[in-house]
Amino acid sequence: MASGVGPYTCSTMQIHRIAVFFAPAFDQPLWHSGSRWLGRDAGGELFAHDASPVDESLTRAPARYGFHATLKPPFRLRAGIDASTVLAQTQALAATLKPFVMPALSVQRLDDFIALQPANAQDAAMAPLTALAAAAVRELDELRAPPDAQELNARRAGLNTAQTEMLERWGYPFVLDTWRFHMTLTRRLQAADDPAAVLARAERFFAPVLALPLRCDDICLFVEPAPGAARAGWPAFTAPAG
Repeated sequence: MASGVGPYTCSTMQIHRIAVFFAPAFDQPLWHSGSRWLGRDAGGELFAHDASPVDESLTRAPARYGFHATLKPPFRLRAGIDASTVLAQTQALAATLKPFVMPALSVQRLDDFIALQPANAQDAAMAPLTALAAAAVRELDELRAPPDAQELNARRAGLNTAQTEMLERWGYPFVLDTWRFHMTLTRRLQAADDPAAVLARAERFFAPVLALPLRCDDICLFVEPAPGAARAGWPAFTAPAG
């Protein structure tokens, strides 16, 4: 498997935080549909938000991250680690992985959000996907600067015991045993948004592409260049095939 491609190179990239994501290839129908829904393409192509079937207020928050599912959550780099090191180690990890068929996805309500999730959590196709996420968390953890006490305290609210343990060990509460594959489509919904209507609209919009087979052939590095710049997006930077 290869690390994903995008418009940036190591020599041009500033990094505040970086993450390892699953994202469909930029030429795939699901990537195009997901980017249209969010109103922006993290691969560099521009979309007017009028291409989206929903109001911008619903998608502004997830749009700043780009269309993705998290494998290793966003993290700051440990002292002495730079973009070249992250790229090399991510490529080394990708080179050990074999492409696989993704589980079928469907539009679902996840807590107070709308997201694409596996249609059947017991699907055997979940096994390689779960293993991929676990490998990304574990194998690249030496790159991560640990969160400070203020960050940890801010994240602890509302977590259960297992999630707290993950936060303290891995810097994020929803990894490994507490991880759930999802591709976020909306901000947190409120009653005034008519969640059932938003869900139905997303189901209609994504139905044609979700009927197509989907493979996981690569993993992607997405970057937040600077604090506050996240609103401009999380572009992936160029990573040759591993």
